Amino acid sequence: MAGKKILMLTGEFTEEYEIFVFQQGMEAVGHTVHVICPDKNAGDKIQTSLHDFEGHQTYIERYGHFADINKTFSEAEKQLDQYDAVYCAGGRGPEYIRTDKRIQAIVKHFHDTKKPIFTICHGVQILIAVDGVVRGKKVAALGACEPEVKLAGGTYIDVKPTEAYVDGTMVSAKGWTGLAAFMRECLKVLGTEIRHGATQGSEKAAA
Repeated sequence: MAGKKILMLTGEFTEEYEIFVFQQGMEAVGHTVHVICPDKNAGDKIQTSLHDFEGHQTYIERYGHFADINKTFSEAEKQLDQYDAVYCAGGRGPEYIRTDKRIQAIVKHFHDTKKPIFTICHGVQILIAVDGVVRGKKVAALGACEPEVKLAGGTYIDVKPTEAYVDGTMVSAKGWTGLAAFMRECLKVLGTEIRHGATQGSEKAAA
């Protein structure tokens, strides 16, 4: 089966793990991930953030690595039919890019065409900015987003930090600690099958 094309929506201070781990993992199994940010061109960089819990009442935020934008935003807007799924990475980026009408139009396209939608952590903030996207859906996200999910007509699912949740073709998770489970479910929705076979060494041992 040919690899799929995934559009990743990011902004400045998007969570770095949720960019790098997702992108590299998907590319490792043959999929293409285009990372876009409003008004950024291919070859530009964005500042990422790193969120963690260290005993305070809420998470702390530190500078992450710079992430490469590998697709010009204005070009991606015109080529949405080429993409098989959209991914809303979390962190602080979603807070402001969700107000961008162009981002909203992109999300609406994937919702209207019933293509897979993947969201993690604060990424759900992008989805709730578009009427109807989470309505009637069961969605996992950072706990701080629970009121927004409910107000948008969705059901907040309190999964464990290392788990993910699937509702039809929507895959969601709380945050970067759930990336392994999240990506595993995303791959299933995309129809990607990974098979584990015997290694050359074990074949010799069996003989």
